[in-house]
Amino acid sequence: MCGMTFQAASPEPVIPLRVSPYTKFKMVLKSKEVQRQYPNLLERFLDFGSFEGLDVEEKTINFCEFFKSRPAEVEDLVIRFILFQKERIDRKEITPGTLRNYLKALKLFCKMNRINIFWDMISRSLPKVKQSANDRIPSLEEIKKLIEYPDRRVKPIVLVSLSAGIRVGAWDYMRWKHITPIMNESGEILAAKLIVYPNESEEYFTFMTPESYNSVKGWMDFRASFGEKIKGESWVLRDTWQKVRPRYSHRIGLAKYPKQFKSSGVKTLIGRALQIQGIRIKLDLTRGQKNHEWRTLHGFRKFFKTQTERVKIAER
Repeated sequence: MCGMTFQAASPEPVIPLRVSPYTKFKMVLKSKEVQRQYPNLLERFLDFGSFEGLDVEEKTINFCEFFKSRPAEVEDLVIRFILFQKERIDRKEITPGTLRNYLKALKLFCKMNRINIFWDMISRSLPKVKQSANDRIPSLEEIKKLIEYPDRRVKPIVLVSLSAGIRVGAWDYMRWKHITPIMNESGEILAAKLIVYPNESEEYFTFMTPESYNSVKGWMDFRASFGEKIKGESWVLRDTWQKVRPRYSHRIGLAKYPKQFKSSGVKTLIGRALQIQGIRIKLDLTRGQKNHEWRTLHGFRKFFKTQTERVKIAER
């Protein structure tokens, strides 16, 4: 054995972990609203194609395997999906805009996973989207009645949405430091600047009325009166809390331990307030009613747009 040399065993090659098709798709979804919507829109197509899986990620893997083995059939599948959705449009089950949203999600997924489809041909077959919807804006009487709802969050939600024209997803980013009052020399509040989608690619700023700012300020002061430490990082919307400390709990539901109230909760809260205040009645599905006269939170944004256009016309 003397004089013999031994060669060290070479290390096992490192095999890189494969990134799933669904991960590639999700990594380019920027805003929280897109992150919420696009997976559901994509899954509509996957279910139409009968791609099996316990969740949407498994279904995307099976879709990509289908493309590898039968690439020529993928385009035909997309066309059949479009024809099926067009029939639903004719039956007024969905709108042309919904179909286009389905394809936006699918097109992004295909692009991120190098699935080649002749999208120019596909886009030519899509029905035109109606630019103006039939829904109306809320009336001033309805707005006044809505902000009388006893939940203190409703008034700032409604007034800020009406005066700043923000989308509901903007509430997921809004902290107290993103709202800055603008005052004159005598200290009177003239307006307030609001940073929307801070630190995101969609970031922009807008303004709100003094009444809107005061409603938010009153809500923040109300929270502080119950012991919450209001800071710049505090979420503008938070959960409710118990006014009296429960006997067997020292944290849950207390003002000092706020939890963010997200946009999904905003939709539910406003919808509930509309019904309880008698502003909106339930749809009569037996009579073919599918949409309310004005869309809840989008109706506020449409109100803002309408008022802005009226001002522009008056200035001409």
